[in-house]
Amino acid sequence: MSRSKLPDPATVVFEPEFVAALTELFERQIVFNQVLGLKVTGVKPERVTARIDMRHDLIGHPAYNRIHGGVISACLDGLGGLAVMAAIGARHIDEPVAQRMHRFAKLGTIDLRIDYLRPGIGEYFEMEAEVLRLGSRVASTRMAFKAADGTLLSAGAGAYIVS
Repeated sequence: MSRSKLPDPATVVFEPEFVAALTELFERQIVFNQVLGLKVTGVKPERVTARIDMRHDLIGHPAYNRIHGGVISACLDGLGGLAVMAAIGARHIDEPVAQRMHRFAKLGTIDLRIDYLRPGIGEYFEMEAEVLRLGSRVASTRMAFKAADGTLLSAGAGAYIVS
């Protein structure tokens, strides 16, 4: 398999233990994600999804009850990282879960761009992220922050160091 390409998503099925370990890492061990209230809703080799409920302490504009742009940025950055973890997990599917989880120790954001397209107003928001390219040192991602009805509110692109 080429190191720059992801395995065919149709051939990779994550074991429940791996999904549980990624969810535990993302939702509980990354404490800032707890502060944000991020919840993983799906982990697949080609795409990860999450949700955040609107809360009073996430308001960025009090007159309109819009979610703060920094919350959107942090959510998309975190989800981009989770997508990279899933892609790495798929690339090394033959390894035990603990060994794959250890591969994320050096993961970090090196570049992030967020385009705020519409005001973030709603009871909850959904996000998705996918890896466009997973290299041996850097991964590139695309992320989306959506309203409950699926309307795209913000789009993101990120680069992450993986080694």
